[in-house]
Parts: sequence; structure tokens; C-alpha cells
Amino acid sequence: MPEPAVPPTPPVPLTSLLAREDLALRQIAGPRDAGVTIHWAHTSEMADPYPYLLGGELLLTAGVHIPQAAGPDESLRGHDGSLGDHDASLTDSDEGLGDSDEGLGDYFDAYVSRIVEAGGAALGFGVAPVHDTVPRALVEACEAHGLPLLEVPPQTTFSGVARAVWQLMAQARLAELRRVTEAQQSLAAAAARPDPVPAVLRQLAQRVGGRAVLYGPDGARIAEAGREQPEEAMAPLAELAAVVTHRSTTTATDTAAGVHLAAYALGAGQGFALGVAAPQRDPADHTIASVAAVLLTLLTGEHQSGTGAARSSALVRLLLGATPEEVAPLVGAGRAVVVHARPEAQSADAMAASALGAALGSPLVDLADGTVRVLVAADREVDAHPGWTLGVSAPAAPADWPAADAQAARALARARATRTPLIRHGARPALTDLFPPQEAAAHARALLAPLNPVLIETLRTWLSLHGSWDRTAVALSVHRNTVRQRIARCATLLNTDLDDADVRMELWFALRQV
Repeated sequence: MPEPAVPPTPPVPLTSLLAREDLALRQIAGPRDAGVTIHWAHTSEMADPYPYLLGGELLLTAGVHIPQAAGPDESLRGHDGSLGDHDASLTDSDEGLGDSDEGLGDYFDAYVSRIVEAGGAALGFGVAPVHDTVPRALVEACEAHGLPLLEVPPQTTFSGVARAVWQLMAQARLAELRRVTEAQQSLAAAAARPDPVPAVLRQLAQRVGGRAVLYGPDGARIAEAGREQPEEAMAPLAELAAVVTHRSTTTATDTAAGVHLAAYALGAGQGFALGVAAPQRDPADHTIASVAAVLLTLLTGEHQSGTGAARSSALVRLLLGATPEEVAPLVGAGRAVVVHARPEAQSADAMAASALGAALGSPLVDLADGTVRVLVAADREVDAHPGWTLGVSAPAAPADWPAADAQAARALARARATRTPLIRHGARPALTDLFPPQEAAAHARALLAPLNPVLIETLRTWLSLHGSWDRTAVALSVHRNTVRQRIARCATLLNTDLDDADVRMELWFALRQV
């Protein structure tokens, strides 16, 4: 059976769907295992639905495809003509299927086997309007192939069943997000305790319902917490931890003795690894373990190199009034570039931000509002990274880092608007260098005085993108009509024609000064 191409949402237990009183579904064949899950609902009247299934579906059919041989006498009826209980309906005392038994049985056997082969999770049969009852041969085929068969009553529409599936999925997704959020908060609180490493491991083990182990560079168990797991599982977990610390992969998973195993290489480069053994594993468990891995990376990195104390000292000095150039030596930073980055597909998280910082060769990483900021030594080359869009400032001394931060932000906005993996802020001499800075800044302030900060940033982005409405909208994350309205407002407040090239040049000159 192929692995189902399931959507990125939690599956729905079949038992939850059966518990919906408004649907009145009834299981009449197949395993009643609580582990049967539904990933989506699909309606098909094809005699061979295999080509149209992805796996994990509740397949709904009204039996339009069934050959004419399936008359009333071949339906699943009790002696009183009504649909009896599943177990009682298949007793030896029931009527046979008639002369067409073999052909009809073969048809349903092939039909059900194809659904199972495609990875279908369950079959729902509507008893109206084509069939009054579920054909007995279909029940027998589902029983033989282990496919859950549901009777869909006349008053329940297939669209109602599909809607119920999606509602249950949405509820499960919300519960999953709530669980991850609560776990992140508890793990962060644990990391702030006097014994942070054991506290993080305890919280992780509690959240996944298993055991969490921190392995040292030599493979020894430094600390562990949680429920004891069989040794048949713990030995393979240690081997898995060795794999992620000695190879290019940062995560690895396996199963041993019925226990789900996962190992995460900690990014401090010291050979530490996190191992997790739990009875079950879902995407939320992976996210929670990834958060714990990031925290343990920071904790083990600080203990190994002492840089944690230096960063703490630098932070305290900044809070007490020290300048960036005074504290830069404490964190090993001098002349540097600022990098702003955003992932292309999904929002950035702590794990992704830490990984990007490691790839750029810098531990000085900040994640805020979906943007990752990294302070990188000026002598290190910053290259494009797959899956990321980067904006890079010009090299700057610590005193000029705030200006470099603004440069990187503008470079990132331009890179996103033009769908370019990496854009660097231009550092070549400009005409503005020919004027005294104080006079240039005074002229810029006077020229742009009618505009508020939002309009100034919109005008700057619009001019940098050669007046493109669509690209400016992408860079600012607003609608193109909003950009048009703001630019029109700028033209009105400045009392000028923004289509004039000389006007644009003068405004660009002024915008470079603010």
C-alpha cells in the first residue's frame, strides 16, 4: 500500500466522525480500531476509483457503478426485511445471493481491493437514492479486506459528511497549535530555571509522553528525563544520535520495539545531540522537540564556550547606557554587515533562525515579526541560501550598525519585491557625497516635512522599484491600490509631479538622507 499523500493538517479519527449524531453514520463492516484516521473525504462513482485516490480518504459512493445484478435480494437485509446488526446479518441462516453471487462477489472484491491498494481509509455507502440497503457482498468484501464500511442514511448528504470531516480537522488543527504554543512557553520557562538543561528535558518528556536524553560528544548520556523506555529502543536511539552528530543530516527518525525515535543535532558544533523516544509521533511532537533542541543548543553552547556570559555582559552594559562600539568586543564583533532574511515558503521560527545564523557563521541572531536579523563579520562572504530571501547591508562599524540595519531592511524589501534571492546595499560613491552632510540632511528634512513616516517609506520603496505598483505592494505587504493612494497623497502634499524624472531624482536624493 502506498504512503498516503496526506494534507498538512491533523487527521480525524474515524470514531470522532461516527460520534457525530447529526450524521447518524453506522459502521457495519471492517475493523473498529480507534487508530483508523481520515485525512479527507472524496465522492466517486467510478468502478475503479484507484487512479483518483491519494490515500487516507473516506470514499463516499451511492453505488451507481454497481452492476444491475445487485437487486433487492442481494442487499444486506435481515429476515424481517430491515437492515440488521452487522454480526447477525452474516449468519448461515440468511438467504444466499442468488444465481449472480459469484460475479457480484468478484466485482465487490475487486472494487474494495483497489480502494485498499490506493490507501483508502474507509468506505461510506449511501443507501439512497439508488440502493435501499447496503449490498451484502460489499459488506463481505470490506470485512475480508479489513476496510471500514459506513452506512450513510438517506437524510445525510455526502457534502454534509465532507463538511463534518473538515470541521473536525479544523478543531484538531486548533488543538495542535494550542498544544505547541503551551509547550513552547513551558520550555522557555524551563530554560530560565537554575537547572535549565534537566528542566528542559523534563518538560519535553512530559509534552511528548516519552523519554528525552541529552547525549554528549562521546555518546554518553549527560542528562535524561521522562518515562523509562525498553532498552531495545534506547540502544537504537543512541545510534541515531551518533548519526546526526557525525553526518551532514541534522535530524533522523526510526522505530524500534514499537517506540518512535527521533534525534536532533544541536547546532553549537560541540557534538551534542537530543534524543526522544515516545510511543507516538505526530507533527506537533516534532515541532515541540525542535524548540527544545534550539534551547539546548543555546544552553550547551554557552556552557562550552563561555560566550553566553559574554553576551549577557554585553546586554547588561547596553541596558546601562554603553554604546555598541564599547560592547562589540565582548561578543567578538567589530566591523560587520547586517543581514535581514525571510523564508520563502513559511514563517520563520527559532529553529530556522538558528540554522540560518549557523550557516552564515554567526551566533548573533534575532527573530522578530517574521524577519531574521544576523550580524555577520565583514570579512565573511554572505551568499544566497536556498529557501531564503536575503538583504545585506554595506559593511559598518559598530557605531553605524543602526544605519546598516535600515540598509538591510530596504535591501530585503527590494529582494522580495523582485523575487531575487539576495540583494546587497550599494556602497559605491554617490552625488550625495559631494554635499556637506548637515546641509543635505537639512534640505531633505525641509523637502519631506509634509510626509509622515508611512508615506516616506512608501515613496522610498516606490522610487527604488522604478514606480512599480505591484512590486511596491509586495515589498510593503499591502494592496496595490493602497500604494496608489499613498503615492497620490505624497504628490498632493509635496505639490509636485511625481512623473517628472527631475522631481524623482531630487526626492531620491532627499530620501537617502533620512
